[in-house]
Amino acid sequence: MATERVGQEALLALAEGHHARTVRPLGSSEAAGHAVKAYAVEAPGRTVTGQDARAALRIAADHLASARLRGSLGLAVVLLHAGGDGDYVLVHTWIEGYMSDLAVFTGPAGDLGQLRPGRSGLAPCVWEAAVLAHERDAFTRHVLDGTSPLEERLAAWHADVLEGEVR
Repeated sequence: MATERVGQEALLALAEGHHARTVRPLGSSEAAGHAVKAYAVEAPGRTVTGQDARAALRIAADHLASARLRGSLGLAVVLLHAGGDGDYVLVHTWIEGYMSDLAVFTGPAGDLGQLRPGRSGLAPCVWEAAVLAHERDAFTRHVLDGTSPLEERLAAWHADVLEGEVR
């Protein structure tokens, strides 16, 4: 590949600033008829509080209220990312046909009341994608490939969480 085609300076700047972020599970709950697993993703110096988590789940519940119209199967993952440049809430839902639905809400740091739907085309960042990759594997392993009764599969899915640093 010709290096002239890539943004060398931008890529090198990203590589230089890349760092680990902390991921921790915020528990499982029910929202708008969905089983929900929630996570905090924290940039250095940022912390997700219980109040923040409740606000993120309210945003998720509002979005999930119409998720059945988009083919939702009733399982969702919510990420609250206290980022370096603002706050993000991602609502990821498994839908029919082995597909998923993703909503991204963005806003200024520390003011979840100002979160609004992200611009068209906005996708997860590298840290959010790490959590969603774990969740894809957990969903496939426990729910789709599981052989036990569905309640046991769902319990295993709920218990399979990511925690620690992601890059």
